[in-house]
Amino acid sequence: MNAGDVLDMPVLGMRIVFRKTAAETGGELLEYEVVGRPRGFPALAHVHPRQSERHEVVSGSLKVRMNGRDRVLGPGESIEIPAGRPHRHYAAGSGEGHVSVKLRPALRTEELLARLADLASSGDITRRGYPKPLAAARLILDFPQEGHAAQPPLALQRGFARAVTRLARRRGDGGEYVFVDEWDVAAPAEAVFELLADARTYPSWWQPVYLGAESDGPPEPGRESRQHFKGRLPYHLRTRSTITVFEPPRLIGADVVGDLRGRGLWTLTPAAAGTHVRFDWHVFADKPLLRTLTPVLRPLFRWNHTWAIARAQRGLEPAARRRAGLAEQT
Repeated sequence: MNAGDVLDMPVLGMRIVFRKTAAETGGELLEYEVVGRPRGFPALAHVHPRQSERHEVVSGSLKVRMNGRDRVLGPGESIEIPAGRPHRHYAAGSGEGHVSVKLRPALRTEELLARLADLASSGDITRRGYPKPLAAARLILDFPQEGHAAQPPLALQRGFARAVTRLARRRGDGGEYVFVDEWDVAAPAEAVFELLADARTYPSWWQPVYLGAESDGPPEPGRESRQHFKGRLPYHLRTRSTITVFEPPRLIGADVVGDLRGRGLWTLTPAAAGTHVRFDWHVFADKPLLRTLTPVLRPLFRWNHTWAIARAQRGLEPAARRRAGLAEQT
């Protein structure tokens, strides 16, 4: 996300306008404005385990319930909510509210908000403003640090989420896979980001996985690239990716269609050795053979992914060090 970007979510009764992003503040702060009358999921009592939250009313009024007490804020008034404190907030009075929100640290809240916008546009949020069961389960499991409902107990929420996702997998769920891979790279984030953002470089360092990749230009929001790759299993895959998240040198994400369909997100953060890399890969196998074999061969497909990521781990660091003008480590 960038300052000025807007997420419009009518089914949730709100519009979000970003003012300061994690990339602009080094992850220390996320600032955005909420306009409307949030309802359903956003208006539930909830907890931010690791983030403090500040709300300042720009217009309208805001009702906040915390520590068993209600407080109504008018224009120019604000409230601080410590990390880990259960609370609820929603528009009071009539008409739309307009509230400035600051979260410290930013964590992955931008990604969470973007996920909500995607769910709203795809029909995965009900008319009353609540995510459907599988969508809710994924929110619980994918964003444990950014927030969760105040009730029921967290252990029960996570148990529900795991049960729902297990049931979805048993039903095949269209060949769905969710992978999270993390490792450290002894190279500057800028060099690592340049390689991950530009799919045209993949055949040079992600070998022998990527057989070919092409694009009409350098990476930027909306840029499309085409890939041809394989793993240890005896099939080739072809995909087309469109960059949807581009925040150098921290975040690069893309929507993917073709033999695989889904979304990938690379997240780079500082590490003692250089750069910590996290890859979130949420994908459906749309190639007919893969979709047919998914219920039986899921463990084998996961093994295939692990093998491919190991090739990325082996090739990314020396390539990033060369790009940064550093000597390769032995």
